[in-house]
Amino acid sequence: MRTKLIFTLCCVLLSVVISAASFETDSFKTKDGHTLTIRFIKHGSLTLIYDNHTIQVDPVSAYADYSKFPKADVILITHEHPDHLDLKAISVLEKKGTVIVANESSQKKIGKGIAMKNGDKLEPVPYLNIEAVPAYNTTRGKEQFHPKSRDNGYILTLGGDRIYIAGDTEDIPEMKKLKNIDIAFLPVNQPYTMTVEQAVKAAKMFKPRILYPYHYGGTNAIEIKEKLKNERSIDVRIRQMQ
Repeated sequence: MRTKLIFTLCCVLLSVVISAASFETDSFKTKDGHTLTIRFIKHGSLTLIYDNHTIQVDPVSAYADYSKFPKADVILITHEHPDHLDLKAISVLEKKGTVIVANESSQKKIGKGIAMKNGDKLEPVPYLNIEAVPAYNTTRGKEQFHPKSRDNGYILTLGGDRIYIAGDTEDIPEMKKLKNIDIAFLPVNQPYTMTVEQAVKAAKMFKPRILYPYHYGGTNAIEIKEKLKNERSIDVRIRQMQ
């Protein structure tokens, strides 16, 4: 009986390890010397781990079993669409003290948390600064998907590094104002976000040090890397983010 119990516990622990390790990760040393690890879940869902603090971005239950993940210190929601806002995932990840940050319409649907509008700045915890930036459609006939002023992208400052998570947006003119972006996530999934050409144009606007295409569905993200090959200051990295 004891052997069976030990075997069962080992299987459970192994399943947690497999779940946590089943997604690609990249790790970086931030400017303050701490480690930042990014786990690429799927679509618009990301996990950032900085100095043992866990930040979940747009967690969605369909993309991962979040019961196998550590509880979140911070949960960020870019907008209200169900492929970005999932109340079940938030509930599973939440613990006492979890800070939830969302755009206004999402915060109302969640019923709690901190609402941010485009242009707002926030330091919800001592190790994280957040800037809410615009995210919207500009192509004629697509504006209804993500109307101007409703949704958020976010610039996160962690350990001195600036990480731009664009949310669902096209290559909007506000991107020209972005400065000193170390890591950027740009969505490539027309008709809802950007075409390959728009993503390339966006990257050239603010020249992130590292660029990850994400939310790219059936788009061939390799094309972005090819089209930016002469932009030697931009390191385009392709990870599994369909």
